[in-house]
Amino acid sequence: MLGNFQQSQLRIEIEASEEDIRESLLDPTELERWLWPARLDRGLPDRLTVGTQFKTHIGPIAIAHEVEVADSQGLRLLLSEGIDGFHEWYWGDGWIQSRLEGVSLLPLNLGQTMNLLRLREFLSAKQRSRSH
Repeated sequence: MLGNFQQSQLRIEIEASEEDIRESLLDPTELERWLWPARLDRGLPDRLTVGTQFKTHIGPIAIAHEVEVADSQGLRLLLSEGIDGFHEWYWGDGWIQSRLEGVSLLPLNLGQTMNLLRLREFLSAKQRSRSH
């Protein structure tokens, strides 16, 4: 694989319940809503479970994912193609943590930061819509 080895770990506070965060990461429909502009493969199950395989596409770049862990407080994805490595997510009430390691030509820290900010905004909008 061409590229540089990169690693990044970010943790942010987020105004959302553990359940809302979990659904936003394990439900492919929810995942695709906030992960924009990335597109997910069609035909995914209603929930990501161990062994689920899919690709995200960011323009011409495809990133293959295989779910290695999917439980009530964590998700671990093995990555290949555009990124050769892994992405771990952990969460609880009011926080989310993301750890990304891999070899890639893509700027992983920038992408990870943007994803966390999009997720926070998505969950905030969800909270606002419930309170109206």
